[in-house]
Amino acid sequence: MNTALTLTKELIACRSVTPADGGCQELIAKRLAAIGFEVETIVSGPEHFQVTNLWAIKRGKNSQGKVLAFAGHTDVVPTGPLEQWTNDPFAPTERDQFLYGRGAADMKTSLAGFVVATEEFVQTHPNHSGSIAFLITSDEEGPAHDGTVVVCDLLKKRGQKLDYCIIGEPTSVERLGDMIKNGRRGSLSGKLKVKGVQAHIAYPHLGRNPIHEVAPALAALVAKEWDRGNQYFQPTSFQISNIHAGTGANNIIPGELVIDFNFRFSTESTPEQLKAGVESILRDAKLQFSIDWTLGGEPFLTSDGELAGAMREAILAETQVHTELSTTGGTSDGRFIAKICSQLIEFGPVNATSHKIDERVALDSIEPLKNIYRRALEKLIA
Repeated sequence: MNTALTLTKELIACRSVTPADGGCQELIAKRLAAIGFEVETIVSGPEHFQVTNLWAIKRGKNSQGKVLAFAGHTDVVPTGPLEQWTNDPFAPTERDQFLYGRGAADMKTSLAGFVVATEEFVQTHPNHSGSIAFLITSDEEGPAHDGTVVVCDLLKKRGQKLDYCIIGEPTSVERLGDMIKNGRRGSLSGKLKVKGVQAHIAYPHLGRNPIHEVAPALAALVAKEWDRGNQYFQPTSFQISNIHAGTGANNIIPGELVIDFNFRFSTESTPEQLKAGVESILRDAKLQFSIDWTLGGEPFLTSDGELAGAMREAILAETQVHTELSTTGGTSDGRFIAKICSQLIEFGPVNATSHKIDERVALDSIEPLKNIYRRALEKLIA
């Protein structure tokens, strides 16, 4: 029996829509404890939204040895309309060379691969030099306030650093191994309020239209080159997501305009630089404004060093694919782990069906994925 496939099915069968864990971490913890891991469950969050986190570590014989952590999440996004699924999303089903089920791609196959790879590694390297850790949460698809960030804060207080971290996000594009993420862009959002003076639209001299006043500034914000990116990151992107003004009547000059916008930014820019740039343009336009800023996450980057090299080597050996390093896509829990880990990459199965109806993973990718994770352990901490 393919044990990685078996465990993947067991995890998919757990109904673990954010923030529920559905028993996934109990399954994982039991198997890790059986091979010598110290296992700790950390529950966080309010009673109506409790998050389950798992921290587990197996220390190597060398107390100064490297620490490699596998990180990921057991929670999944909601299923959407059940009638649109070919089968029950929590009843893992093999069909047409694929394994179907919610979380198959994102990211229960990776979690199973982590566990079985570790079991095989410990069996063949019982006296491994470095340490192996697991950092698993049930709050990655949700607000992410009580998940990985809480565990990382706790580990930081304990002085527990990580040398390497592999996050099991589905990063492959067309076939297993064609892409790994060695960083992610930061996310900075703003809610801009521009004050005007409400008036009858037939008497514009009695009012001040914030829509008209902000238009040149918006053009300047859209046209501005915030940075040019670098060899790993695209240039920073400014995007407006929503604009709202007015009362709904067509004969009133609005008294206020509200604009939601977001930066996805590279390591060439800082949140402070972006905020200053926006506010400078708005001040130059003589606007009466306020901005509420939200920093969703700072960018992080792992250069093409030991960890990325080990993953490249493992992927090539298992799949004969030359992988590409990329920092595209949205944010991930890597933004929290990067604060306590010097080298971090994300690697997992093909991402094409993540969060979709009939989410699936290719059956013939499950064993190679597990083997890649095992090879990384052998290369870095054996």
